[in-house]
Amino acid sequence: MSQRLTPFVVLFAVATLSGQQDDRARMTVHEWGTFTSIAGDDGRAVEWLPMDGPTDLPCFVDRFGFNLKGSLSGTVRMETPVVYFYSAQETTVNVKVQFRQGAVTEWFPNAVVTPAQVNALSLRSRGFTSTIEWADVRVSPGAATAFPVERGSSHYYKARETDAAPVRLGPQQEKFLFYRGVGGFQPPISATVTADGTVVVTHAGGEPVGDIILFENRGGTTSYQVRHASTDRTTFDPLPLDDESGPPLRELEALLVSHGLYPREARAMVETWRDSWFEEGTRLLYLVHPKAIAAVVPLEISPVPAHIERVFVGRMEIVTPATKEEVEAAIIGNDRATLAKYGRFLQPIGKRLFEERGPADRLRLAERLRSLYASWATSPSTCR
Repeated sequence: MSQRLTPFVVLFAVATLSGQQDDRARMTVHEWGTFTSIAGDDGRAVEWLPMDGPTDLPCFVDRFGFNLKGSLSGTVRMETPVVYFYSAQETTVNVKVQFRQGAVTEWFPNAVVTPAQVNALSLRSRGFTSTIEWADVRVSPGAATAFPVERGSSHYYKARETDAAPVRLGPQQEKFLFYRGVGGFQPPISATVTADGTVVVTHAGGEPVGDIILFENRGGTTSYQVRHASTDRTTFDPLPLDDESGPPLRELEALLVSHGLYPREARAMVETWRDSWFEEGTRLLYLVHPKAIAAVVPLEISPVPAHIERVFVGRMEIVTPATKEEVEAAIIGNDRATLAKYGRFLQPIGKRLFEERGPADRLRLAERLRSLYASWATSPSTCR
């Protein structure tokens, strides 16, 4: 016997479905990440080996099945983009990120990453794109959490310290979707250094440079300057080093919040990268314009959230005369402690140094640096 639904039941069902859709429509997604590069003589990003050196990721993070370490050169290291979800109720989403002229190299939870093979030639092609996709990701606000943790410290865990809803994909649970990669594109910002140490910052597209921080750490003595540049070019005089200035933690957090992150997200981002952003050397930190983010790593989420905010910090290493002088002295003096401070940037800094020396000095410096760098870059991995 068939049954007819009363108008009340029909209206209740429609209202319930509409309410669920409204809850999904109210979902908010936030993301932060970093584009890391090193400036050449002309201020543009040069090729280097971004994946050299010991990994700072837990072993449960997925990586390409083939060994890219020490072999994939690029101009940009896309570091730790994390995607957070805020929702009124439990829901399921599909997420896709394209990395144009770049390769996704690490991720968590499990995802489908294509293509399965990549090399430096791939990254030099403007038409090359890699893709990462997460299907049926469960967003569960208020759910009990059991995130994976391993012995030892890692920058990775700091990103969990937010109010975002936990996400689950199969048996894997996390506070966010995580991915990393190596790119062959040119960042929108360039930075050149004059003989007297003046830093000239330029936007390649002729747009305003925007919010930037010039920071220097020389043997533990630091200095910085925060600026908003409303034109496509701005100049910094050499920074006066001051023991009392310290790193611009509060200023950077405030900038991140002004660009759309929640305060706890901004704090998590700064805490994740404070050791790296404020280590030895001179660097420019800049807020990447949303159009530039979308052009390089377009993001698709289904169902479409009510609001998406993406905030990326560009980090550009600047090789000043003081940096080259310090690195050369450390190479000659076999000062491994000083060289280790420059870590993965030591190879491109050394290359700049060699190009400015005569053949005899170049060969001598290259032989010394090769052995020193190899002992650091080939540290055995604890992941099996």
